[in-house]
Amino acid sequence: MKKAVIGGTGIYDLNIKSISKEVKTRYGVVKVDIVNHYGEEIVFLARHGKEHTKPPHQINYRANLKALEKLGVKYIYATAAVGSFNENYEPGDIVIIKDFIDFTKTRVQSFVDSQTESVKHYDMSDPYCQNMRGKFSKRSLTKQLKIKGDAVYVCTEGPRFETAAEIQMFKKLGGDVVGMTGVPEVVLAKELGICYASIAIITNWSTGIRDELNSHNIKDLISANKSKITEVFMHIFLEGIDQKNCNCGDSLIEIG
Repeated sequence: MKKAVIGGTGIYDLNIKSISKEVKTRYGVVKVDIVNHYGEEIVFLARHGKEHTKPPHQINYRANLKALEKLGVKYIYATAAVGSFNENYEPGDIVIIKDFIDFTKTRVQSFVDSQTESVKHYDMSDPYCQNMRGKFSKRSLTKQLKIKGDAVYVCTEGPRFETAAEIQMFKKLGGDVVGMTGVPEVVLAKELGICYASIAIITNWSTGIRDELNSHNIKDLISANKSKITEVFMHIFLEGIDQKNCNCGDSLIEIG
């Protein structure tokens, strides 16, 4: 099972018959679904849980990524529901995340936690797999799924939303969209040498930009895009994918 989908807010399955499985890791037990799509086994993991019971700051990111590694996963497509503070990206638009700015505060962001290991660093010049991003963009054209553009994702701690002043700061720093789950997920994938790409659905304007948040609108916008996005994931997985055009499997920089 080399391929996986991590579903964010509003995406809790792949609408394909599946078998549930528990994976034990040193960081905790993770529940996943295994689907068989035209002979291709694909792992699905609901980031917030099937009933959306895990808030962003309490998700066991290390257990999730270790479980996928244990299942042999080498390629992950993830979804994210985000707020936009880029006037060009409106609610309902889909963007491909190209980089991130981290404003989380309390999360463990690494598997490197032993004092007996040599010092390790990881190259983050291309945190989101360029190969997988390119494939998604290309395949979306044939599936009539319009991608509005690339975006820089700002990750905040949550569970609260951001203030208007914070959003203005993020805008000046070069961000485009904001969410609460992208980090450390992408960082941990990089440490494990897993190709990882994140596709974001704009569900609302960020605080102070335009309209106030509306939970009903958020659910409707995710529902409208869910099947289209996951269908593109499935087609890419069936076509085949490799690490020839990226450095995801070679980001380790070891010192000492």
